[in-house]
Amino acid sequence: MSNGNDNSAVQRIAKLVDENSFMEIGALVTARSTDFNLAGTDTPSDGVITGHGLINGNLVFVYSQDAAVLGGTIGEMHAKKIAAVYDMAVKMGAPVIGLIDCAGVRLQESIDALEAFGMIYAKQAMASGIIPQISAVFGTCGGGLAVVPALSDFTYAEAEKAKMFINSPNAIDGNRADKCNSAAAAFQSAETGTIDGIGTEDEILAQIRQLVCILPANNAEGGCVDECEDDLNRACENLDTMKGDPRYVLSEISDGHLFVEVKADYAKEMAAGFIKLDGMTVGVVANCTEIYDAKGKKSEEFEAALSARGCNKAAEFISFCDAFDIPVISLTNAAGFKATMCSEKNLAKALGRLTSAFAAASVPKVNLIMDKAYGSAYVVMNSKSLGADLVYAWPDAKTGTMDAKMAAKIMYAGQPASVLDEKAAEYEALQGSVKTAAARGYVDRIIDYPSTRKYLIAAVEMLYTKRVDQPNKKHGTK
Repeated sequence: MSNGNDNSAVQRIAKLVDENSFMEIGALVTARSTDFNLAGTDTPSDGVITGHGLINGNLVFVYSQDAAVLGGTIGEMHAKKIAAVYDMAVKMGAPVIGLIDCAGVRLQESIDALEAFGMIYAKQAMASGIIPQISAVFGTCGGGLAVVPALSDFTYAEAEKAKMFINSPNAIDGNRADKCNSAAAAFQSAETGTIDGIGTEDEILAQIRQLVCILPANNAEGGCVDECEDDLNRACENLDTMKGDPRYVLSEISDGHLFVEVKADYAKEMAAGFIKLDGMTVGVVANCTEIYDAKGKKSEEFEAALSARGCNKAAEFISFCDAFDIPVISLTNAAGFKATMCSEKNLAKALGRLTSAFAAASVPKVNLIMDKAYGSAYVVMNSKSLGADLVYAWPDAKTGTMDAKMAAKIMYAGQPASVLDEKAAEYEALQGSVKTAAARGYVDRIIDYPSTRKYLIAAVEMLYTKRVDQPNKKHGTK
């Protein structure tokens, strides 16, 4: 490699890939422009190390920006090296991993540098849905460069040193960095929906290695299947006591209790991530009403309602899974929609996006009703009418247009409490029970809690050869 082993860009690659597996490409490339102060400036590798290596034997292509060379700024040759990595990765059908530490556009190269940005954007857009794209921000990622992680499928950020922004905090009217550091990793992770995880450099690189190992290398592999060493019929106990936190449920039903969560800090009321079922990678989106900490204590609580952020988070994840032939399971506990002014401004559009994502996905789709499945919120969450292949429900799940007491108040407005209670009980028995939905074919099977893993494995295995003839169109508009 160029630049020596003490270089941070080199060290990050060495920690990311298998030992001695990295092969550098374009090591002798330097900046071509000589304007302003570049004529006598040494620019080894033009500030970015590119090449390919292995992660647990899986081929990956990597670029790692070197902040020690012109601040890691992007110029013409810098961008051409990244573009060449993308071209090779698409040809070989392997993921691209970008390790970002960059002061932005190279001012000395002016319009050539802007053309360089566009070149990278175009390669990312063309590769989208063909190969997985992963970014990790270790230093500055500002202005137009922030589009790069936004175009990636998964993005991580170093908790202390990463700075990601379109406009710097001090450039925002009425704000300053010490008031609200909108460039900080914690802010970006919780507020923008771009960051999938934050941590130390070593933690991030370990998360990327794990992610690469559970994803298909490209869209032609037909998903990702490994050997399963877990018991396929393993009973999952205590799911009924922890169903408010689907992260626990997913860890219980997955092979080896593996759950790789994405965008963990964003829209926490909607969990999303990957599990393994009989060795098969499966994507899951789940409504969440509770979060428990490592000690088993409830740390956060949410209403059983769909939010705009949660819908967008789920829709983006479903689209990724569909592009790479990864089956999708939804865990449903939705009684309505989040009623806040902020959510109301964006909710209808977000619901449309989630509805379209579920309906358009041609991969195997399974829905498990955990608790409440009321009204349009349930319909949107991967119902039979949207194309779910199989719908299961736990015994005490409730379905219908709304909660029985609320329905009674509307249908028998003005009646005494005794009448309302009586009618609510009748409504619950006739319309609110999951058995009613099953009798009409909207639920395929009511399953007990301990058998959940067994039934979900059987479902995705049966659906493995699913084929769908889609209408002739370029793509949807949502």
